[in-house]
Amino acid sequence: MNIAQALEIKGEIDSYERQEAAWLLEHILGINALELKLRLEQELTEMQEQAYLDGLARIEQGEPLAYVIGSQPFWTLDLKVTHDTLVPRPDTEILVETVLKLPLNSQANIVDLGTGTGAIALALASERPQWQVTATDIYEPTLDVAQDNAVRHGLMQVKFACGAWFEALEQQQFDLIVSNPPYIDPDDVHMQKLKSEPERALIADKQGMADIEIIITQGQDWLKPNGWIVLEHGYDQGSAVCEIFEQLGFEQIQTIKDYGGNDRVSLGQKQA
Repeated sequence: MNIAQALEIKGEIDSYERQEAAWLLEHILGINALELKLRLEQELTEMQEQAYLDGLARIEQGEPLAYVIGSQPFWTLDLKVTHDTLVPRPDTEILVETVLKLPLNSQANIVDLGTGTGAIALALASERPQWQVTATDIYEPTLDVAQDNAVRHGLMQVKFACGAWFEALEQQQFDLIVSNPPYIDPDDVHMQKLKSEPERALIADKQGMADIEIIITQGQDWLKPNGWIVLEHGYDQGSAVCEIFEQLGFEQIQTIKDYGGNDRVSLGQKQA
């Protein structure tokens, strides 16, 4: 089987399925997209062919490509992913963009709660090397992945702490608290499509609002005056998140839409 024949196994030309097959082949062969196009007649070894067919089978069964190849691009970084982490989504880059526009001190002290692969913390650290960045997660194997990613990208200034939300931290105050917490209702029909990913990072009680409530309610005590909380949430939770901010006296409250036009990130500023 050559590369051209391998690509024809999955999806129509220009379909997302065909693109996934190409990414899988690029990973197995250790080449980039241009090289793949230039080598369509190259024969796969028996081992490469088997790895490719096994990978396609895993994708067919609903496993994300990122788990099959062990990495996922996010922001300007290529991040290691495992079954202990969520796969970083492009829409989470909206949170990074939002934070980078805030009027924060050049040496701001920030924390990313529930960091997963480290996507948010490491993207911010890469853009703002002078910031003091801490990343937390409740699950040690997940935190290990984030630390591996920090080492991979030379972002050694990022600190890591294991524990549930603010329990992971020593008493201090932050200029910014960010998080992409679990926000899916346990009964949500979309959970079936996410069965390969860790439930603990996806679902929350109170129709998906329980962890968001904890972060905002407790977070106000961990913020400096004029500090910010910026959260990712579900497409239908923007109003509820803003209401919590309002009840606690936050200012500059707003919701930002994702690339699909859905409410995705909300933020508020603690009063001075």
